Amino acid sequence: METAAFSDCELELKSVRLRRKLLEAVFHAGAGHTGGGLSCLDILNVLYNRILNVSPKTFSHPHRDRYVQSKGHSVEALYVVLADRGFFLEAGLQTICRYQSHFTGHPTRHVPGVEMNTGALGHGLPISTGMALAGKMDGAPYRVVTLLGDGELAEGSKWEAAMTAAHYGLEAV
Repeated sequence: METAAFSDCELELKSVRLRRKLLEAVFHAGAGHTGGGLSCLDILNVLYNRILNVSPKTFSHPHRDRYVQSKGHSVEALYVVLADRGFFLEAGLQTICRYQSHFTGHPTRHVPGVEMNTGALGHGLPISTGMALAGKMDGAPYRVVTLLGDGELAEGSKWEAAMTAAHYGLEAV
């Protein structure tokens, strides 16, 4: 498996370029959540370019790391980072929120590199908890990372998932 390796300086420069691409994509779409996307772009940049063991070549591998964007309204940031990593052509960003485009306002598995459909508040962490528990039961080496938004923290399913993760000794980082 492979993870991109960038220096701190390279990651900072990449984040600047990705912010511009995110803003261009939202502008072109005429829709999007700019603040939410910008607030998580650096996190996604570091995850996909330094931490996660996943790439376009390894996305179907059972031992790849998994990323679930529970903060679904910030999907434009995820799309920009996935395009940058080569999961799909950057031209796809020009179709965000367009008729018959797979690049909708929430993550969908129709987009290469997206692990799980999300967007309904409170669903990302329960899905990730299930993935992590399945991996632990199977002795699989993959990690599961989830990005939460503050607006979903009041959902009961979020807290049930957190209690389940604690009960089964799933590690949090």
